[in-house]
Amino acid sequence: MEFSIKSGSPEKQRSACVVVGVFESRKLTLPAELLDKASGGYISDIVRRGDMEGKAATTLLLHNLPGTLCDRVLLVGLGKEKEFHEKEFLGAIRLAVKTVNETGAFDASMFLTELPVRKCSVAWRVRQTAMIALEATYRFDRFKSKKDEVRRPLRKLTLAVERRNEHGQAEQGLAQGIAVAAGIAAARDLGNLPANICNPAHVAEQAQAMAREFNLECEVLERADIEKLEMRSLLAVAAGSHQPPKLIVLRYRGGATDAKPVVLIGKGVTFDTGGISLKPAAEMDEMKYDMCGAASVLGTLLAVARLKLPINLTVIVPATENMPGGGATRPGDIVTSMSGQTIEILNTDAEGRLILCDALTYAERFEPDTVIDVATLTGACVVALGGVASGLFANRDALARELLAAGEEAHDRAWHMPLWDDYQELLKSPFADMGNIGGRWAGAITAACFLSRFTKKFKWAHLDIAGTAWKSGTDKGATGRPVALLTHYFLQRTGQLN
Repeated sequence: MEFSIKSGSPEKQRSACVVVGVFESRKLTLPAELLDKASGGYISDIVRRGDMEGKAATTLLLHNLPGTLCDRVLLVGLGKEKEFHEKEFLGAIRLAVKTVNETGAFDASMFLTELPVRKCSVAWRVRQTAMIALEATYRFDRFKSKKDEVRRPLRKLTLAVERRNEHGQAEQGLAQGIAVAAGIAAARDLGNLPANICNPAHVAEQAQAMAREFNLECEVLERADIEKLEMRSLLAVAAGSHQPPKLIVLRYRGGATDAKPVVLIGKGVTFDTGGISLKPAAEMDEMKYDMCGAASVLGTLLAVARLKLPINLTVIVPATENMPGGGATRPGDIVTSMSGQTIEILNTDAEGRLILCDALTYAERFEPDTVIDVATLTGACVVALGGVASGLFANRDALARELLAAGEEAHDRAWHMPLWDDYQELLKSPFADMGNIGGRWAGAITAACFLSRFTKKFKWAHLDIAGTAWKSGTDKGATGRPVALLTHYFLQRTGQLN
């Protein structure tokens, strides 16, 4: 989609569709008032008759409005003006884009971006609008013999700002929104691929392609390399699969040469059967999404590289399948991780933490400033938080606050969960340094506690995205979360947000 920033009167826009808002109590926004004046009171007459009451999540499409140069005007209900905040703004934008896209309008002028939102800058409004527009028009129909048809899909969107002196901020917000949306789309594409195509080798190929596009350093460690590193925890998960594991490392150097990097680690289990601790058949097809942590850190790297942010960023992806078979790891087996700590594998379906712990130890060689791992780790996190918020754990409260703030800014929210030593007791094993599960209770927390044992040498946060990485049902598909949260975190760190 092509975007542009413009300031001007809505009645003078030569566009297939002009989008304006109406509040409840029949109050027109300023752009709607200008259209109403140009049309001789046409819109206010409609509002008085009750055809558009301004209620949230309602629209009315008008054709050939007198006194204007556009083909259509879309009125979007905004709800009560006193209650119009971030959530209402984002909902109105999403509804407007979806509606315009279904009308057959090739281009549109969006005047909702002029609406004031408490504590939100014009850059925020434009950034979010670009992200929502690209998300709302995303399609994944690569494997359909007949593609999903959208009648003349929306191709050009002009975002209106009220004053010319806002153009600079708006352009910056637009560039950021497009970059974040590109990262989200890349993560969604990778997550939506079936496991017979998206195996560890394919993830490695995508990383190599990204390295060529953005001039990054890329290293793909094969099974022999992983064995030399004594990553026996990662190898234990890969033992039952015919697909060889990969350890993928990408390095972006945008900061000072002596600046310590931030390391992102993404869980890359390209299909998770549960191994010998086999999952039930129902919805097992969704276990292709178990590499969405890997997809999200690669998508974040893409956004950072597109924006050329002044930061050093290293991405590590341990990639493998988790399959049953004659060589598969059994419940009760004990392995020694790269760190030297021993693990009794009580459940082979708790495999994500097994590959992440070796990746966390491997991250030490980069002398990182901060390490953040992202993983579809536990069903317990879905029980706790549903599909609304990602679970956030950290060994530094300051880091947790920074990530929470980034999630609020991006509207890709997380919730700070406890990481108290009390929970470590649940991981005790009579035969090894620890078990890989802690029992029925507090499953998301004990998984994070397990990982924390491998993070003593750096600031660390863990994002459990099991509930937010994909959707089931009629909207089934990868979401691309938490690319927006992570990219906004890097925008905040580098002072790029307005």
